[in-house]
Formats: sequence, structure tokens, C-alpha cells
Amino acid sequence: MSVQGYSTTARLFHWLVAAAVLLMIPIGFIMIRDGVPRSISSTLFILHKNGGVIVFLIVVARLLYRWRHPAPPLPDEVPGWQRAASVISHAALYVMLVAMPVLGYVRVRAGGFPIEWLDALNAPTLVPENEALAETAKTLHYYGALVIVALIAVHVSAAIYHAKIRRDGVFFRMWPPFGRAQ
Repeated sequence: MSVQGYSTTARLFHWLVAAAVLLMIPIGFIMIRDGVPRSISSTLFILHKNGGVIVFLIVVARLLYRWRHPAPPLPDEVPGWQRAASVISHAALYVMLVAMPVLGYVRVRAGGFPIEWLDALNAPTLVPENEALAETAKTLHYYGALVIVALIAVHVSAAIYHAKIRRDGVFFRMWPPFGRAQ
């Protein structure tokens, strides 16, 4: 069975975003825990805020690349319901990968806090200070983190299912991170 894999560029975008998000999630949850020393919490906040800017830029570049280079077709053996689930889950992941940095930005800027890298670049603040807006964005960002964790769990579970149970080549469209599937 021959399955068309993603390009090296698409794979690099995928795994770069995956690594960044898998770092951002624990950083985000640890930085807001009670009992974390302030020096550690402050460092994690700086990493998380500035990392969010980087994730946003990478995701936008990834989406632009994906627009110009559509995903290769799934193997014919993949049932229709799995095709639909793939489209829905990938769309949800993309929505969340854009929404999370935007919500984080709104929370931080509406709360009157800096985003150090953007401030160093003299980037304009696009959101006015507004405590109610900051609190709403904070809440949505928190629950969005739970949603993205669930979506990642579904995504990884589907990848393992295709690799270990179905063995239909779907997993190897994106693996290994460098190069093309054979």
C-alpha cells in the first residue's frame, strides 16, 4: 500500500508547533498554581507570553503554507466517518491554535501587562486596558487550554490507532518529522 506523505516543510511545521504547544501547556498550568515561588512563576509567565507570540507566528505561517499546499489525500481504505472526524478535529485544532494566543494576548494587554518581545519591537498595543475584558479572556484562555489538551489527546490517539491497529499508512504521512513517507 502506497500512501502519499506530507512534505518536509509541512512535517517541520507540524512538529515545531507540536513541540511548542506541548511546552506551553505545562508552563501555563504551572505558572498559575498556588505555591509556585514568585521568581519561578514570573519567569514562566514571561516564557508563556512571549512563547505565545512565537506560536501564533508559526501557526499563521503554517496555515499560509497549508493553504498553498493542501494535505495529501487519505488512503482509500479510510472509512468516511474517520475522514469526517479527521476534518473536524484538524479544523478544531487549527481554530484553537489561533484562538489561544489571541486570547492570551487580549488577557495580557487588557490587563495592562507587558509582552516583552512585542514591547521591545515597539509593536502597538491592539487592545485597551479593560479589567472585565482581561478577566473574560483569562477564563476563555484557561478553558481553551483544557479543550486543546482534549483535542491533542484525540489527535494522538488517532495517530496511534492508525499506526498500531489499522496499520493503514496514515501515521506515516506525518512521521518521521524530517523527510517524506515512502
